[in-house]
Amino acid sequence: MSLVKILCCLLITYHLCEGRKIKGNRAVCLCSVTSESDFLKVQEPYVSSTVFRLFVEGEDTCTLDSPQLHALTACGFNSSNPLIIITHGWSVDGMMESWVLRLASTVKKNLVDINVIIVDWLSLAHQHYPIAVQSTRTVGKDIAHLLQSLKELQYPVRKAHLIGYSLGAHISGFAGSFLEGSEKIGRITGLDPAGPLFEGMSPTDRLSPDDAEFVDAIHTFTHERMGLSVGIKQAVAHYDFYPNGGDFQPGCDLQNIYEHIAQYGLLGFEQTVKCAHERSVHLFIDSLLNKDKQSTAYRCSDNSAFDKGVCLDCRKNRCNILGYNINKVRTGTSKKLYLKTRPRMPYKLYHYQFRIQFVNQTERIEPSLTISLTGTKEESGDLHITLPEKISINKTYTFLITLDKDLGELMMLKFQWEGSVLWKNVWNRVQTIIPWGGRMRKPQLTVGRISVKAGETQERTSFCAMENDVQHVEVSEEKVFVRCTDSAPKQRRRKHN
Repeated sequence: MSLVKILCCLLITYHLCEGRKIKGNRAVCLCSVTSESDFLKVQEPYVSSTVFRLFVEGEDTCTLDSPQLHALTACGFNSSNPLIIITHGWSVDGMMESWVLRLASTVKKNLVDINVIIVDWLSLAHQHYPIAVQSTRTVGKDIAHLLQSLKELQYPVRKAHLIGYSLGAHISGFAGSFLEGSEKIGRITGLDPAGPLFEGMSPTDRLSPDDAEFVDAIHTFTHERMGLSVGIKQAVAHYDFYPNGGDFQPGCDLQNIYEHIAQYGLLGFEQTVKCAHERSVHLFIDSLLNKDKQSTAYRCSDNSAFDKGVCLDCRKNRCNILGYNINKVRTGTSKKLYLKTRPRMPYKLYHYQFRIQFVNQTERIEPSLTISLTGTKEESGDLHITLPEKISINKTYTFLITLDKDLGELMMLKFQWEGSVLWKNVWNRVQTIIPWGGRMRKPQLTVGRISVKAGETQERTSFCAMENDVQHVEVSEEKVFVRCTDSAPKQRRRKHN
């Protein structure tokens, strides 16, 4: 290459860099010249629209001016530790929501050796919702650039776990799709991924299982209004959890507004409005705080089938732990898992499947029952059950009950048929008017074997009548069933239609 060409290159580079200085940019200007192509290559700096803050402790954060090693280490980034990146969602008031720091603090305290970065994209999130949606790809690109920079510093991106709430869930997905190279992000957790403008979209336009080595999502507010739901209904992960059916959450009704005002003050009404949507965050936090009370969810076709109690099966990865401690088994297709929770933390409930066999019924009978269980640890107390249909001849009914305590190994069951209020009134009237009416035969339930399966332990226990193979139960009469002599707790496979 001639000396004239080299001088021209240097002159052009100088003017380009000076032009950027006038505009106030601190960018580094690079020029490379090859003898073969004789062309000028200017490497433009990446300009991020997002602010990244490394969480330190308490409520303290350290803003990362650049993804360079010196900036990271100055803030306390430890390249030996895994990384969690938390991304918030759409912002109505332009303020960082309180759950962000609470989640960051919980992660830091409970995992200890961890790097936590908070993604601040409030300037883009505090816009009309459709405009904020348009910015999700931009923020995803910013996160991908951060991870790419870490990768160049020999930090493997598989050590990164992205946790995104609402729009932040899709941002995390875009970050995974924008990442260069074959190495993928280790894990993405979507906390009630946003529904509007994402529902029904192709995997490339939303969070999807392809965005990381492992993807899980918690759906808590898919209740539909005017054809839209706040949270996305469709499965978007390897494991999609639907607590309480995923459409709404206990403790989030308007009658709970006074409780929220007492807890959050003037923000209580706002908390009631976003309660179900934000429940996904608190379920995840709960999984970190209450390690002895991990919530188990079960694969099922839909919530209606789950309510019938036919899905408490853990074989072949049909159940999993909700939250941070999930069993990361990557599968070819998305798995939908269901569970019930309490209205407040700790959210864990214990799931029990009941199967009751009724025999030789000659008429359809009111299905109102009261059952109580006694185990080696606890007693359930009275459980009032109303079957969805009247009890008819030679049929086995299956239903689900949940308890907030572990009963231990099941030993005894008490059973009472309540009957209908109308029938009780008629019977009492007959006995008053016709004294000999007491000799009339009351209607009876004839109960065969009762079996109970504990979802969390997968143990099935069968209960039999104390004296006979069947038990005749009259209205308001309590009968005791004990564990059958051939019933050591065991797993049993049943086919349900």
